[in-house]
Amino acid sequence: MDYALQRRNRLAAARRPQRSLDSSELCDADPLLLRAARHHGEAVDLACPICAAPHLVNLNYVFGDQLGQYSGRIKSSAELDEMENQFGEFKVRVVEVCTECGWNQMISSYLLGDGVTRRPPRRQPTVEDIYG
Repeated sequence: MDYALQRRNRLAAARRPQRSLDSSELCDADPLLLRAARHHGEAVDLACPICAAPHLVNLNYVFGDQLGQYSGRIKSSAELDEMENQFGEFKVRVVEVCTECGWNQMISSYLLGDGVTRRPPRRQPTVEDIYG
């Protein structure tokens, strides 16, 4: 599913003089989202639609029952290519984020996988489990 119309509508609302949105409403990225974008984002050849900075990145979040404890994590495009043959079905949500001003918008959502139903991987202990 492509969210281009929703993005375009949000940007058009910001440019309308009679009902313009405040920049705090447009650039409202959570600090954790900004940190993830700085360290895990994949650079895009587009400028930010709000501040025109060249710091626009995409984050690929993966969700699915077959992913087990790995559901909700950020994966690179190369990792998605590998995962496509390792899991039956999972959803990828792509979010664009400007690390300069905080603009963020989900731009697409799609399913990946090979269609073979599998059990989730065994739960591995995490740092939180070990150190509390």
